[in-house]
Amino acid sequence: MMPESIARFRRFARAVTAEVGALDSSFLGRGRPLGAARVVNAIGAGRTDVAEIRAYLGLDSGLMSRLLRSLEEEGLVTTETHPDDARRRVARLTEAGQREFSAYEELSDARASALLERAPRAPELLHAMDLVALSLGRDRIAIEEADPRSEAARTCLEAYYTELARRLKTGFDVKLSRDPEAKAMVRPRGAFLLAMADGLPVGCVGLKGSGGPVAEVKRLWIDPAARGFGLARRLMEAVEAAARDLAIAVLRLDTNSALPEALALYRKAGWVEIDRFNDDPYPDHFFEKVL
Repeated sequence: MMPESIARFRRFARAVTAEVGALDSSFLGRGRPLGAARVVNAIGAGRTDVAEIRAYLGLDSGLMSRLLRSLEEEGLVTTETHPDDARRRVARLTEAGQREFSAYEELSDARASALLERAPRAPELLHAMDLVALSLGRDRIAIEEADPRSEAARTCLEAYYTELARRLKTGFDVKLSRDPEAKAMVRPRGAFLLAMADGLPVGCVGLKGSGGPVAEVKRLWIDPAARGFGLARRLMEAVEAAARDLAIAVLRLDTNSALPEALALYRKAGWVEIDRFNDDPYPDHFFEKVL
């Protein structure tokens, strides 16, 4: 690696450290350092298993214990043995802890808003932040089954439709496409999968079923900042696993030659090109895979 690249990386690290207040003894002026504040945030956001919190924050067990002890002494957190496993511990916020969580959320949102408002190229900055966050957290991107009508799913689908409109020579109008109904992508007929990165969706794929042995894979999309991490392959493997779980024997999909990366993915994954099987005006390639 070139010395200039190393220097630029370290400049970035120093700027982020200063901006987030990583060295402050009182993060956001609430009287405790960043580590303790992150534990409060993790619990407030729904993580209660102590081992899960420790893994999420990347803390060793000793530091995690000290942070929890300090928060318990403040009356912000309680810990107890997991009701189903005596080897595990569960952490919860007290009423005072909930107030601190809310205060941190408000202050953090205000800090983010102020930074973006003073940035001369906020969209570019956000894209760079996405790229950094996803590059650093790529191993923690999880595949989850979701309702295709959920806000996170709609976010992905709208981004997918927007990208198709930009990339296809004909443009794209979802009303002209064979857009699958949501009920065809929920169990027991099908499934809808999201790739989630720290609470935000960065990819999706749908399994459109009819209750029979044949189903279609629809709406595979990856956030541009998350591309190159093998996420499309992971989603395709996950949707095949969901199909097997639903006793689906044959999968089909269609795509357009304007999406060469999709064509390469399907061919590499063992999909076989077949004749057209629908009257959708947009696709010009059709594939099938026997499970």
